[in-house]
Amino acid sequence: MARPGPALLRSTPVRLALGLVVLFTVVSLASFGGSYFLIRNNLEASIRSDLAQEMAGFRAAPSAGALAQLVGAESSVTDPERRILAYVAPNGEVFGNATLSRGRDGFIQIDLPAGSHRAGGSYIGLAGDFFGGQLIVAQSRQQIANLGEMFRNVLILSLLPTFAIALGGGIVLALRSKARVERITRTLEALTSGDLAARVPKLPGGADDLSLIGSRIDRMAARQQSATEALRQVSADIAHDLKTPIQRVSVMLHQLEERDSLTEADAELAGKARAEADRIVATFQSLLQIAQIEGGSPKARFAPVNLSDIARTFTEIYEPSAEDRGQQITLHDATGGHAMVTGEKGLLGQVVANLIENALHHTQEGCRITVRLLRQGGIVLEVADTGPGIPEDERPKVLRRLYRLERSRTTPGSGLGLALVAVIAELHEAALELDDAHPGLIVRLRFPAA
Repeated sequence: MARPGPALLRSTPVRLALGLVVLFTVVSLASFGGSYFLIRNNLEASIRSDLAQEMAGFRAAPSAGALAQLVGAESSVTDPERRILAYVAPNGEVFGNATLSRGRDGFIQIDLPAGSHRAGGSYIGLAGDFFGGQLIVAQSRQQIANLGEMFRNVLILSLLPTFAIALGGGIVLALRSKARVERITRTLEALTSGDLAARVPKLPGGADDLSLIGSRIDRMAARQQSATEALRQVSADIAHDLKTPIQRVSVMLHQLEERDSLTEADAELAGKARAEADRIVATFQSLLQIAQIEGGSPKARFAPVNLSDIARTFTEIYEPSAEDRGQQITLHDATGGHAMVTGEKGLLGQVVANLIENALHHTQEGCRITVRLLRQGGIVLEVADTGPGIPEDERPKVLRRLYRLERSRTTPGSGLGLALVAVIAELHEAALELDDAHPGLIVRLRFPAA
């Protein structure tokens, strides 16, 4: 049995909903990411611009002493954790809110005052030479870090719930659409299996495209059912109306054949005509039976049936006929005499009889006919022969009504034997297979497990 999870993911509505949610998520993440990088770059550019303007303002100082006093005054009211101001005078004295020291290798070390909590923090700085000394102005990058944290919070508190709600809502809507699609699918499967009375149940959700499709399917099915029933009725009426007069003709020919006044040649001709009339009656009888079976009425008589008893009975009935033709018929029952299926006993007997007769009529002298019963999940009935068989491309055609192979046109028969078997098999939900016996033909019916 297929697990519901993978089956759900294979559903088109669910996959469309997931695809839209994923697309929404990707677009939202791209939008958030683009906004974050744009704002961050603008903020960083603004900080660099402020530092450059501040550096230009310090250049207005007239001397190193004046610059030192200006830096000292401004740094006294500036938090070094936010902004650093430091000036190394030409005499090496340091002014500002941070300590600068120059190493022998030319690197400058910046030390924040004791008690600062952001020692080792990240800054954007600008340095310049003033009056033989060096001025450093730096701005903390804390604003940029805060911006990233803010975007993360917005992502967690806004996008993720939105994603979860969209995903849940999309799946709920997709499941509703999936249920509606499954109703339409089940109706289509019933129609394709021959149940022309199947209709799409009323679909919830108003007059949308699925409801429109369902109504169109119902209209199509109603027209198909009406046309098929009319055709069946016409066929049955024709067969029924012609059957009686042809039977009368057969009786009249039989009476004519028994007259003493007929010559031997005339009597022989009357006998042949009566035989042809009997064949026509049998054909109409088969057509009427097919119409009756397709109407489904025999299902009311379904009951447990032992196919072993039927196969054994008809094998014994046709054994003398096979011997007269120089053929051999055998039964192999691998079910131990208990091949129970559900069906109509008379129709199942007709299946076995038709298959055996078909094998007898279309094989030559010396051929073997084997009736087999197997248990493979359900019950399998096989009738195999060692005759000429049926070409693979012809096998679907021989199940049509009145279709006959070219080589069989000179042999007795109406072309309805296998067609009747196919109709009875479908009524019993048995799978009908025609296979190669190497040489010969195997007709196989797989009945569902009880």
